[in-house]
Amino acid sequence: GEETMIGGRIKRIISYVGEEDFCLTYGDGVSDVDITSLIAFHRLEGRLATVTGVQPPGRFGAIDCEGSRVTGFREKPQGDGGWINGGFFVLSPRVVDYIEGDRTVWEQEPMQDLATDGQLSLFKHGGFWHPMDTLRDKRYLDSLWESRTAPWKKW
Repeated sequence: GEETMIGGRIKRIISYVGEEDFCLTYGDGVSDVDITSLIAFHRLEGRLATVTGVQPPGRFGAIDCEGSRVTGFREKPQGDGGWINGGFFVLSPRVVDYIEGDRTVWEQEPMQDLATDGQLSLFKHGGFWHPMDTLRDKRYLDSLWESRTAPWKKW
């Protein structure tokens, strides 16, 4: 229901998953992530969870400077070099042990505890990824779809 956080939702579906690792996504972003490679990476790493890391598209121009003198300018560079949660996961059913109940926010204690325990891998995706959090995002993604240049369309 509306009051159940992502962690709680994972806990509620785990009995339907069985013993096999499973894929999870939030559904609020699109990507051309290679799911087959993501799963293979997860299996190779042998950890309980793998998160896909992405570098978000730049939204503003970046200025390089020394004091007050501008030494360079980059229009909307790709991220700041940091990796963020791209919302595509491969999980072992045993991640349920890290989830307390319906109010558990997946990105807080479960993911932090998995990382602390050495059970969270990062699959670095350098391809296309874009969230759909705002009307601006929706319009941008719609324009890619309508122009038939949507990088996430693979069929």
